[in-house]
Amino acid sequence: MKHPLCHLLYHKVLTLILAFSCIFSIATAQDFLPYEQTVPGAAVKFKMIPIKGGSFTLGSAAAEAGREEDEGPQKKVEVSAFWIEEHEVTFAEWDTFFKNMDVPQTKAIDVDAVSRPTAQYIDLTWGMGREPQHPANSMSQQACIMYCRWLYTKTGIFYRLPTEAEWEYACRAGSTTAYTFGNDVKLLPEYGYFVSNSGGKYQPVKQLKPNAWGLYDMHGNLSEWTLDQYDAATYNTLADGAKDPTVAPASRYPRAARGGSYLDDASMLRTANRIPSNAAWNKRDPQIPKSRWWLTEGMYMGFRIVRPLAQPTAAEADAFYASYLK
Repeated sequence: MKHPLCHLLYHKVLTLILAFSCIFSIATAQDFLPYEQTVPGAAVKFKMIPIKGGSFTLGSAAAEAGREEDEGPQKKVEVSAFWIEEHEVTFAEWDTFFKNMDVPQTKAIDVDAVSRPTAQYIDLTWGMGREPQHPANSMSQQACIMYCRWLYTKTGIFYRLPTEAEWEYACRAGSTTAYTFGNDVKLLPEYGYFVSNSGGKYQPVKQLKPNAWGLYDMHGNLSEWTLDQYDAATYNTLADGAKDPTVAPASRYPRAARGGSYLDDASMLRTANRIPSNAAWNKRDPQIPKSRWWLTEGMYMGFRIVRPLAQPTAAEADAFYASYLK
């Protein structure tokens, strides 16, 4: 199924945010360092890792073992500088939002008619645990973006999901191989939780080795939402040298995820592997209409956040979030 590359509003807003074409609050070079983000009124904090902008080859080589057709043809693209969370968003972080009681109840954004999550109707951890350092799971892409919006209102810093290109660039950390550490799949248990070493459960973050840029669990543990609408033919129309490519939201399904999960085989954890979302991920939801927050079959879905070096104005940020939450 093919989808438009962008809606006009989305294209204008994200172009402004990614391409430095408006008045931004831009961190200086000496400020582009790792930092810990705290949340006012909460004890939670998390680390953000700076990723310098640059060019890389998006997608997988034709000869890569396990390669899927939607991973090519390879294209050289440019990515602007950003920070990315060093690990997947944990329950310590998510529950500060989920259980927060001072978020205004507003119908300005149509996500279950409120701006914070509805109660979970079943245990969506499926008995795997809800410890502070477990990665938060089972939420939709929209729920993740609502978390980013909430974090923006609490901190004044614009956060969002990574684009597919940003995610792959960060995962590669300068590599050109199937995995961030090379092509030897025997090394994968040192870097990621998948079907062979997870015990059938997600695991606490930061237990295994990070990649060369200090990022944990880019391979496995939970699959991670990106910002993009999934389009299997994206790379066919993507121009070499494109800057900050992304595919705008066009329909609820499919949206793009990356990284593979604790339930997947090794091939699904490859850096270039692309994962389209599916309505079946929420087929057992008893609600009518089905929840926009939770995924009954999405126990393997999580996310991490990014902060672009170029920060949008308040109006641009609001328009950006609204474009995903219709």
